[in-house]
Parts: sequence; structure tokens; C-alpha cells
Amino acid sequence: MFERMKEDIAVIRDRDPAASSALEVMLLYNGFKAVRAHRRANWFYRHGMHFLARWISQRCVRRTNIEIHPAARLGRRVFIDHGTGVVIGETTVVGDDCTIYQGVTLGGTGKHRGKRHPTLGNNVMVGAGAKVLGPITIGDNVRIAAGAVVLSDIPDNSTAVGVPARVVRRNGARVIDLDQVHIPDPVSQELCRLQGRLDRLEAMLRNPAGGESGESAPPAVGAAESES
Repeated sequence: MFERMKEDIAVIRDRDPAASSALEVMLLYNGFKAVRAHRRANWFYRHGMHFLARWISQRCVRRTNIEIHPAARLGRRVFIDHGTGVVIGETTVVGDDCTIYQGVTLGGTGKHRGKRHPTLGNNVMVGAGAKVLGPITIGDNVRIAAGAVVLSDIPDNSTAVGVPARVVRRNGARVIDLDQVHIPDPVSQELCRLQGRLDRLEAMLRNPAGGESGESAPPAVGAAESES
């Protein structure tokens, strides 16, 4: 237990430049307190003492404003930075060396039973306010941008942004994606094509001898009347 505690303190001091001492982390960091409380609650939950486990987790919510269901599985060296408003659901699995910022939800969509919360791989960073929802899998070394809403699997070594989130970088290279600001408008394109054809037909009516190849000029009005 003490070795795990020392490991949790060391990783916070390594990742947070504001942490000046181990004593500061132990007494003042809500993320550290929440992870420690969850480890105790998870032990009781796994040993069938569910009421006591929930009592520990709900007491932690009142103290830290971080809610982690006692059945959730957290790996080693998980760092919850700031932590206010973090919610981690019952069937969530978080790998080793993950960093979770404030306002993050690792939750469900309300449409699933059984496994209904996400699984995070190792070395995942979830930015402030991001929502990762449903029984999806987030690969190793993934970065989820602040405010993103992730509803589908994210492969290893990727960066995901947006609502809904999409992969914009993978294995260090930018992913070629459609420009979602300048999306081609098929209706506008068809109107432009028809306008161009109309312009050509009007030009041919004004000058029948100068029609374009492949376009037969319509008969003159007088000629049509004489034939009739």
C-alpha cells in the first residue's frame, strides 16, 4: 500500500510543475485523495462489501467533487489533475499512466447493459471537459482534446478532437480529412452547371452559326413555322 502511495505521489510531482512537495500532494491534491479513496473502496467492493464501498466513494465525492464508482478499475500511476467534476462510471477501465483533467466524464450513453462504460489504454490523456461515452475502446498513447465528445473507438497513438470526436493525428502524422468548414454544396454545384448550360444555349440562339461542337442549335422560329 505504501509503495503504491509513493508511486502516486511521485507521478503527480513529475507531471504537475505546481506540486512543490510530497506533503502538499498528500494534503491538498483532490485527485490524489480521490484515487486513494477509490483504491480502498474498490477493495471492499471486490470483497462483497458493496455498501461500505459506496459509502467510501460517496464520502469522497463530498470531499473532492470527484465521483469514481467503486467497481471501476484504475491502473497504476493514474493522475486526476484538479479533478473538479470528474465522473467515472461503474464498468470503466483505465490503464496505467493515464492523466484525466477536470470536468471529464467516462460514462455511458444509457443504451447499453453490462459493459456500458469506456476502456482506456495506457498513457491516455483526457483533456478538460471531454466526454468519453459508451462501451468503446481508447487505444494506448491517445490524446483526447478538451471538450471533445468521443462516441466511437480511437486507435493507438492518435489525437481526437471535436464533437463528435474524430482522429486528426495518428502516429505523429496529420490525418487527411474533409474540410468541415468548406464542404462542397452539391445543390450549388448543380445550379452552377445548369446556369452555364443556359448561358451557352442563349448564346447559340443569338448566333446559331457559332454553336459549340456537340451542341446542335435549336431551329429558328421562322424556319419552324415555314416547315409547318
